[in-house]
Amino acid sequence: MQKHALVIDNDFFFVEFLSDILEKRGYVVSKAYDGKDGITRLRETPVDMLFVDMIMPKIDGKQVIQFTRKQFADHRFPIFAISGSVIEGNEDIQKIGADYYISKGPIETMADHISRFLDKFDQQTISASDQIMETTRLFPRQSTAELIEMLDFQEGIFDSIGLGLFVIDRDAQIIRTNELGLSMINKSMEAMLNSHVTTLLPESRKTELISALKSVAQNRNKKSVSFEVNTDDLHLRVIVSLHRIGQETIGWIIAMEDMRQWEEPV
Repeated sequence: MQKHALVIDNDFFFVEFLSDILEKRGYVVSKAYDGKDGITRLRETPVDMLFVDMIMPKIDGKQVIQFTRKQFADHRFPIFAISGSVIEGNEDIQKIGADYYISKGPIETMADHISRFLDKFDQQTISASDQIMETTRLFPRQSTAELIEMLDFQEGIFDSIGLGLFVIDRDAQIIRTNELGLSMINKSMEAMLNSHVTTLLPESRKTELISALKSVAQNRNKKSVSFEVNTDDLHLRVIVSLHRIGQETIGWIIAMEDMRQWEEPV
């Protein structure tokens, strides 16, 4: 039976390059050109191996891997992390949840390296020393370390801010969330990532949420819109604002505060 591989990378030429190598080896290959598309493909089609670039806009490779490990906990398949900059050693592979790492380099030098790597993989002769396949380092090690430190710093802020946070893309799909936000609505990351924003709140409050999204989008002078959700299970203050980079609006940010922490105990 043919094995099914999924390749996710926002570099079109690299997707075609890697897909060609895999197809010549007899793999059926699905292609995705960003993390959102990759998660859609994972939900639609079972795969036997996943190749995913670590640096992608909106939903990055780390999120895709986290989603995959949780969504397919009972069907573990090998994951190959691909990057030119953000993996330094075996401990980094384990940290992000991947099994193997392929570093990007000049295309003309990569084909032979990847083929030899896949030969070992297909023959099940890969050893611990083969987990990392490096070609030519695209970035100096110091620059790589600085990039990792910057990404970790930003992620630390996102996870430690004390509010539930949800990043919503311009098509109203959820593209990032923190653990606190998930715990507030009692839902899992794999259930929410790349789902419609209306899945955040109970059915009875969806209209109010959509109205808030429209309100801040249509009135740029309005910094945010807030409302409370109070049910048997939830007492949240929901704050909706636009997500901007410079002058460009790219979606929304939804922050949630658990109001039960301020309630007097009965």
